[in-house]
Amino acid sequence: MSRTGIYPGTFDPVTNGHIDIIHRATRVVDRLIIGVAINAGKGPLFTLEERVEMLEREIASFPGDAPERVEVRAFEGLLTVFAVSCDASLIVRGLRAVSDFEYEFQMTGMNGRLNPDIETVFLMASDKYQFISSRLVKEICSLGGDVSHFVSAPVKDRMLVKYS
Repeated sequence: MSRTGIYPGTFDPVTNGHIDIIHRATRVVDRLIIGVAINAGKGPLFTLEERVEMLEREIASFPGDAPERVEVRAFEGLLTVFAVSCDASLIVRGLRAVSDFEYEFQMTGMNGRLNPDIETVFLMASDKYQFISSRLVKEICSLGGDVSHFVSAPVKDRMLVKYS
C-alpha cells in the first residue's frame, strides 16, 4: 500500500528549513505532495508561480529517487479537501518551537474534525534550522542582510532581485 503525504505552506520563500522537512518527509511517505497555498491575504513577496518554480528547482537536486516521488501543486481552500483530492492520508507539518506547537495543535484538531481519516505527523525542525522563518528571512533581506545561511543560492538571488 502506498502512503501519500501533503506538506502544505506558503513557501514565501522556501527556506533551508522547509527543504530539511521535505527531505525527511520523503523517508516517512512513499509520495509527497508539496501544497503551495495561494493565500493572497498574507501579501506574498513571490507570485504563486515563482514559489512553485523555486520548490521544483530545489527538489530536482534531491538525491536518489526523491525527485520522482515529490510533486509540487498549488492549492486554495481547505487543506483537508486538497488532501482528499490528492489521495493523501497524511499531513506533514514542521515544528520549530513551542509557539508553533500551539498553532499546529489547534489546526490538527480542526483538520481532524473536518476529516478524521487524515492524520497529521509532526517533524521537529533540525537544530540548525529551528530559528528560520520565511518572514524573518524576508525582513533580513529587505534590510540588506545576508540570507545565504537560510536559503539556497538561487532563492537568495531571486530575493535580491525583488528587493533591489
